[in-house]
Amino acid sequence: MVERVGEQNPDWSAVDAFIVDRLLGGDPALSATLAANAAGGLPDIDVSPAQGRLLHLFARMAGARRILEIGTLGGYSTIELARALPAGGKLISLEIEPHHAEVARSNVAKAGLGDRVDIRTGPALASLQAMIAADEGPFDFVFIDADKQNNPAYVRAAIAMSRPGTAIVVDNVIREGGVLDAASEDERIQGTRELFDAVGAEKRLTATAVQTVGVKKWDGFLIAIVD
Repeated sequence: MVERVGEQNPDWSAVDAFIVDRLLGGDPALSATLAANAAGGLPDIDVSPAQGRLLHLFARMAGARRILEIGTLGGYSTIELARALPAGGKLISLEIEPHHAEVARSNVAKAGLGDRVDIRTGPALASLQAMIAADEGPFDFVFIDADKQNNPAYVRAAIAMSRPGTAIVVDNVIREGGVLDAASEDERIQGTRELFDAVGAEKRLTATAVQTVGVKKWDGFLIAIVD
């Protein structure tokens, strides 16, 4: 997720807490991950618990055996996605910051998932081009949560390593309504608007986007299937 500028609605957080209490419950590994991230100085921009579980369910619905994640941070979403994999499944996660990747590897290992997660460090576009050249696809599920200005390129790379039926989810596409501001000088908003244009014009994708509110305030996901 990303930093927020709008005022928080306390009811959004209260409903998220209700969801976690009734449907998710406590999770020592994920709680330890957030604690380790904070201790390591990582920004508090992970997906929320409810959103993390949504990603887990999406991956299971897709029957994913191979998952690609662009943007690891401290591994919170990585753990939720890796838990969705069957025996022999694999998740490759790309992270530009070496320190973030180091923290994430430790968190993933402590969650007992080190054997199915490969965290790679470096600029994601370069990593993706190397993966395409090495024919590392196809992936069954792709989660994109990195620098927003490169989202159109990330989706194109995801399609290049997909198959018919591959699911692609892109985070932070509403940006507290900033996506409506065509005159914005924020490169993240411009990148998000370009993402919508690119996906809308892409004949190989069927897509929608959903707004979300909660502890992370107002944002949303773009969800697409490769046809």
